[in-house]
Amino acid sequence: MSGFAASSLVPPVDGRQSQRALAIARGTTRLLAALDFAVVPELALPSGRRADLTALSRSGTLWIVEIKSSVDDFRTDRKWGDYRAHADRVLFAVAPDFPVDMLPADAGLILADSHGAELVREGDAAALPAPTRKVMMLRFARAAAGRMTLLCDPQARGLTDL
Repeated sequence: MSGFAASSLVPPVDGRQSQRALAIARGTTRLLAALDFAVVPELALPSGRRADLTALSRSGTLWIVEIKSSVDDFRTDRKWGDYRAHADRVLFAVAPDFPVDMLPADAGLILADSHGAELVREGDAAALPAPTRKVMMLRFARAAAGRMTLLCDPQARGLTDL
């Protein structure tokens, strides 16, 4: 991509996440990339929810990672149960000082900070039905391509499902 500075390819922060959540997301994204997953943050799901991080492997496996920046965040936000219908695995990403015993044992667990992360457990897997996988892969692809388009041309029009 000649002519582009690396900083021009970094999406702007949308302001909804705390600094702690952004740090966990950064470290988790680095881990997922090292595991050869492509990652899209804040992916709109068919249910109307937004997944914090959605990761797609080369083989088509879909993971949704729910970031929890505090105990209060976990206690007040229970939307993550809906994510199981849209992914092969659901994982939680938390800071190393988070009391992990309160997280569901069947979900995956990632410990992360702004520098990196560790996959502690993958959690239970349940293969998505083929029609759901197709919908999710198309959402993932359109979001990733649409965001790249907006980075290259902020005035681009018609990208409504990002």
